[in-house]
Amino acid sequence: MEQNNTILIASGAGLDVAALELALARHDYRVESVASGDLALAAARAGNVTLVLLDAALAGSAELELTGQITQARAERRIPVLVMSSRPSKDEQRRAARAGADGYFALPLATTSVLDHVLFALQGKRIGGHDLEVNYHFMAAASPDAVLLLDLDSGCPVDLNHRAEQLFGRNALELLALPLAELCDPAQLADMVERVQAGELRVHHISFRHSSGRMVECEVRGVRIAKPGRRLFHIRLVDVTGAQRAEALRLGQEQLLEMMARGVPLAQTLQALVRLVEAQSDGVLCSVMLLDQDGVHMRCACCPSLPPAYSALLEGMAIGPGVGSCGTAMFRREAVVVSDIEHDPLWAPYLDLIREFGLRACWSMPIMLDEHTVLGSFAMYYRSVRYPEAEEQRLIGVASHLASIAIERSRREAELEGHRSHLEELVAARTAQLSRAKQHAELTSEELQAALENLSMTQEELVRRDKLAALGALVAGVAHELNTPIGNSLVTASTLADQTARLSEQVDAGIRRSELDNFLARAREAGEIIERNLQRAAHLVASFKQIAVDTTDAQRRPFYLDQMLQELLAPLWAGLPQPRPNLVLDVVPGLQLDSYPGPLSQALSHLVDNCISHAFSGPGDGEPAVTISASAEGSDVLLSVSDNGVGIAPEQLRRVFDPFYTTRLGAGQSGLGLYITHNIVTGVLGGHIDVVSAPGHGSTFTMRIPSTAPR
Repeated sequence: MEQNNTILIASGAGLDVAALELALARHDYRVESVASGDLALAAARAGNVTLVLLDAALAGSAELELTGQITQARAERRIPVLVMSSRPSKDEQRRAARAGADGYFALPLATTSVLDHVLFALQGKRIGGHDLEVNYHFMAAASPDAVLLLDLDSGCPVDLNHRAEQLFGRNALELLALPLAELCDPAQLADMVERVQAGELRVHHISFRHSSGRMVECEVRGVRIAKPGRRLFHIRLVDVTGAQRAEALRLGQEQLLEMMARGVPLAQTLQALVRLVEAQSDGVLCSVMLLDQDGVHMRCACCPSLPPAYSALLEGMAIGPGVGSCGTAMFRREAVVVSDIEHDPLWAPYLDLIREFGLRACWSMPIMLDEHTVLGSFAMYYRSVRYPEAEEQRLIGVASHLASIAIERSRREAELEGHRSHLEELVAARTAQLSRAKQHAELTSEELQAALENLSMTQEELVRRDKLAALGALVAGVAHELNTPIGNSLVTASTLADQTARLSEQVDAGIRRSELDNFLARAREAGEIIERNLQRAAHLVASFKQIAVDTTDAQRRPFYLDQMLQELLAPLWAGLPQPRPNLVLDVVPGLQLDSYPGPLSQALSHLVDNCISHAFSGPGDGEPAVTISASAEGSDVLLSVSDNGVGIAPEQLRRVFDPFYTTRLGAGQSGLGLYITHNIVTGVLGGHIDVVSAPGHGSTFTMRIPSTAPR
């Protein structure tokens, strides 16, 4: 048979292949290029081609059918095809695998990577292509997970897919020459193999070492492959590091909120926040800087992982437009990302001072009380040059938001403590002044009025503190609401797992139809319980997620209010529980707004839902009805939702827009609906909302919003 040593490159892009030609020449291969798919197929059929690098743009239609035609161009042997793409995507990679491609990579050509793929396709030990009844390599390439075929005798993989290369951060040639036990705890790997060989089918948790040194937590499943004379083991790996970190972040946020509600000192709360964020990203060192009351100087509030000498340098430094990352972020009131400290002008004045600490990247986010007031900054440092990924950007945003809550709460607590400590002195002083001014009636009246005003201000501050204390109790109540369905689900799932295990034992010993029917009935009941409880938990979580009003996803556009309400009315009415009250629409036609219809619809839905949940829980006036009305008043629009229900008690009326306040806590209500509505109206829509109600005479919520929303 003739000796084939030609690598054919089929691309219409005019690729520079000089470096690739030189690299392949060292392995006794030469390179030829063609500019069309027809020429590539003709060359393959001529018999002097050993492998084809095919541009996806020349591979035919969406199914890349030229790939398969080239692989079968010679009857006596199969020609490997590696697909190149200038616009790579997971979908195209899957289509290339279905068409028969042996590999897939992105353009422009990276000589080392392409050489690895070519040599692997031509010289690698393709067990899937030669020894098994199925083409293992093609099956692995199409898998959405990282998979590899392990030879138990050598301990090394004999085949793997591209996702395995990504998971370990190593190319195929490295992995094929490396015992898998060197990338993980050998005892864990041996235990999994032993259990699978014993017939046990379950998910194993094994930590693997990435080429960067970090550990990758994986869920691993293994299956023996029957092949006479060989001990082969198919392994599928799923990276669950992100899921574990997301769960840890969720639990950490809950613990931080609980600490704030319990009044834990600020330093301890910030310490817990920093440790939480540092556990979410490998190699990160976090700091929290606070801005002094003078609005100029900053001080280090929490820097547990940074060198103490570096933290001392930051103490008392003045912020400014070129003061590193933190000082600049606080000055600009915006995030500052420095990916390379040594080459960024913001750090140029301080390089001689900080070079010894080995810090190379710093991303800082200002901690804001509102859009004008800076409380401090939250920073993430790294000892290597790097840019923030999307998840890290989200993480620093969450951290700065939690820090703002903790810092604001601490400041308010200090203010209230000051008012409380001086309250007695203030009252005594005012009383003495009133006693001395008995003979001066007019002066006495003025002094008394001033004292009453000061007492009123102090009372308001004390009420605000009481609200913070109530917030802790209500958060605990909502946590109980979540714990109940989640606990029910866990108990049911555990019971179902025990019953399944018993059924498995019965199957081995022989099972009767009645026992199987009983198990299926219990399983259906358990599924219904789990689904019902998880839906309840999901509804509560969804309510929490709506607390923060964000306009980034809201679409602003001109629209007619009557048309929008007509479109909202039908699905809103259909979703009401039976018996449904009457929904009445009384809107002046032709009212046009340039605003956000999505958030406005959400606010209206919350108001209607509030009416249904609370207004008709007792006797009202006549048939239950909810009226939505709208009219113009100058440049504003008045939009109201009224009901003829039981009304709201005076002591409850002043708290209806407070977060977590509800009269039905424990009955599935989180107390967030009207708070979200208030945030939407006053924030996104730039308006104001009021409520008027009397017991037994219904309630009316009135929104005054500008016809043109603020930008």
